[in-house]
This record gives sequence, C-alpha cells and structure tokens, in this order.
Amino acid sequence: MSEIATLAGGCFWCLEAVYQQMDGVTSVVSGYMGGESANPSYEEVCSGASGHAEVVRLEYDPGVTSFREILDVFFSIHDPTTKDRQGNDIGSQYRSAIFYHSPEQRAEAERTIAEIEESKLWSRPVVTEVKPASQFWPAEPYHQNYFRDHSSQPYCQFVVAPKVKKFRSKFSELRKAP
Repeated sequence: MSEIATLAGGCFWCLEAVYQQMDGVTSVVSGYMGGESANPSYEEVCSGASGHAEVVRLEYDPGVTSFREILDVFFSIHDPTTKDRQGNDIGSQYRSAIFYHSPEQRAEAERTIAEIEESKLWSRPVVTEVKPASQFWPAEPYHQNYFRDHSSQPYCQFVVAPKVKKFRSKFSELRKAP
C-alpha cells in the first residue's frame, strides 16, 4: 500500500529531480497546493495571485522508505530558514511547506522540525509551514520530468544538478539502484 507526501521547497523542478532518484518513491508529480485558486496556471502561481506554492506530490512505498527519510532529504536539499525564497527564486510560491496527509505525518513533520531546531543545524529558525494537504493541482505537462528532459538548460545545470549531486553523495543508501 503506497502513501502520499506533498512538499514545497522552492522550485518544484529541484524537488522532483531529487525524489525521482530516491528508492521507494514510485511517482513524483509537480504541481500546486496551498492557495485559493481553482486549477491555477503556472503564470498565475508565479504572479503570487493564486496563493499556491510549487509542490511535488510523492507516492512512496513505506515498506521501502519512511516519511522521516523523505523529510531528511527535504531538509537537506533546500533552505528551510528563508521565508518565500530559495536562492534567486523569490515569492510565496517558493515557500517551504509540508502538506501533511495524516495525523502521523503532521506529528513526524513537527518532530523533525523540533529536532532540527534543537540540533542548531541552521543558524536561523526554520520557517517551514506544516499544514493539512488541500486540493492538489498538477502542473502543466511541460513541467513534469523537467530535469530529465532539460538537464542541459542553464537553470538545471546551475540550480537543479547540484541538489541532485548532493542527494546522491549524502544519501547513497536511499538511492535507487542504477
């Protein structure tokens, strides 16, 4: 039986590319969540008018990987201390958020954030929102598998590829077999 996780941590292309490499993650879909607009477009989300964040919706096998492992990767590939920003990507659509699908996911997210704060892993406070999952809107088809299909594009080379490389080196035990 698979489970769902929905995460926002900057540009969805970065999260998608990393989680596609993770053992136990069977599906990754880029999309939008957390706003008020029905069926938002990329342009509407980028304008900030929709209130949605760029997210990835993961389907995963909890017998292979845990929600905690998914969160450990999440907190290692983006900066959870910057509100509405990841690098040069600025706006509420790039906020850090965990949209939980169960009370257990909420508790694990809150526990993970508390442990990160206590460990002083980051010099600034974690601003990651923990909110109930709401309607998920898949992004347009050209956003799906973006890094796989456009890895030579400059944004992919300079922003996405380093996150994938970091995941591969730091989480070798969680990687899919080649």
